[in-house]
Amino acid sequence: MLSNKELREMDDAKLTETLKDARHELFSMRFKHATAQLENTKALSGAKKTIARILTIQRERQGA
Repeated sequence: MLSNKELREMDDAKLTETLKDARHELFSMRFKHATAQLENTKALSGAKKTIARILTIQRERQGA
């Protein structure tokens, strides 16, 4: 999981790529959770929070 500071230091292209990877990771975790193969279910909420952080930073940059 990336910190806010690390995310804010990224440029827009890298941030978009990180968002794509985070969404893919969340999808695979949801699939594993549905088939009872996910051991750490807390990672689901962490992935959702990371996606929310990235989207927030992107919206802040659009408004500035």
